Amino acid sequence: MLMQSHYKVGCDAHKHYSSFSVFDGQGRAVQRTRVDHQRGAIRSFLSRFPPGTPVAVETVGNWYWIVDEIEAAQCMPLLAHALLAKKRMGYVHKTDKLDADGLATLLHMGTLPAVWIPPGDLRDERELPRTRMAFSKVRSMLKNRIHSTLAKYALSLPTDSDIFTAKWRPQLSALLHQLPAETRRCVEQELELLDQLQAHIQCLEARILERVEITPTLQRIMSIPGPAEILSIVIDRELGSIERFPSPKHLASYSGLVPRVQASGGKVHYGRMIQQCNHYLKWAFIEAANVVARQRRHPNWSRKYAVRLFEHTRQRKGHGVAVAVGATARYLAGATFWVLKKGEPYREPVPRRPVGSLLRTSPKQGQARA
Repeated sequence: MLMQSHYKVGCDAHKHYSSFSVFDGQGRAVQRTRVDHQRGAIRSFLSRFPPGTPVAVETVGNWYWIVDEIEAAQCMPLLAHALLAKKRMGYVHKTDKLDADGLATLLHMGTLPAVWIPPGDLRDERELPRTRMAFSKVRSMLKNRIHSTLAKYALSLPTDSDIFTAKWRPQLSALLHQLPAETRRCVEQELELLDQLQAHIQCLEARILERVEITPTLQRIMSIPGPAEILSIVIDRELGSIERFPSPKHLASYSGLVPRVQASGGKVHYGRMIQQCNHYLKWAFIEAANVVARQRRHPNWSRKYAVRLFEHTRQRKGHGVAVAVGATARYLAGATFWVLKKGEPYREPVPRRPVGSLLRTSPKQGQARA
């Protein structure tokens, strides 16, 4: 039994096994071993170490149960940001031994880029809105495919609204008879699948609303223009705690709502939104911004700051609505930070300057807060 309390353990996890490197207080490797992935095997190996021994594991796809095993062994799991950890290790070559040693070394040096580990019950509850999001993407794919098929034969319905609602289903069914036989059969099967998928989404939404209590935190998020109940739940569950973020900029970056920046020789180029982010939060804020875009002509929405921000960005950038939606989503993320940080509902900002000048300030300076 290893009784010293200064051990640092690095875990390089794979699908079927994990490689462990154990360092002592001097930063020297005292043990390296491979543990096959069977329930209880990791817990059995780590139980020989004193309670509270830190164990670093990267953010791989199967870290949920590995963290559970580490906690069951009374050790302290630390989830390492995989990309940042690789950069800080600085290895030219890549092996299981080097990866495990690198994590243990970062632990020993105190430079491990650790990220927040949500509790087990929250990880389980997150699956509801995340599954709904996955189904929604498939639903959008099916709708786009049907639209594309109709466009091939110059067919459309006289509306700008959703043609897949019950109101337009009879007209849509009649329109399909103008398609060639095999094409019509394919579209009918896609519509049948779309109806089944919509039923599953509705069941998930009902379960989400049944499972999740509407807390004051959720009510504050729902006070922001855009997020309704479901999107507010996604945002709340993915954020965890607002105390994780020191500023609105950090939350916007974590949500992937900031552009990639390349600056050299006095020239600055802003690219597309960054990809290293929480994709669920990014989806939720962009969906909320799309709600703002859809409702912008409604009398109750036309004077809201988020709508004016969207319209100003769309006119100034001239690249359709994509850039404007991104700017609006970034504003909503900043507003979310402040309503949660201050513990107050959202209030429309009082513009002391034109909207264009507010765009060049931080969300706090632009009054995008509670």
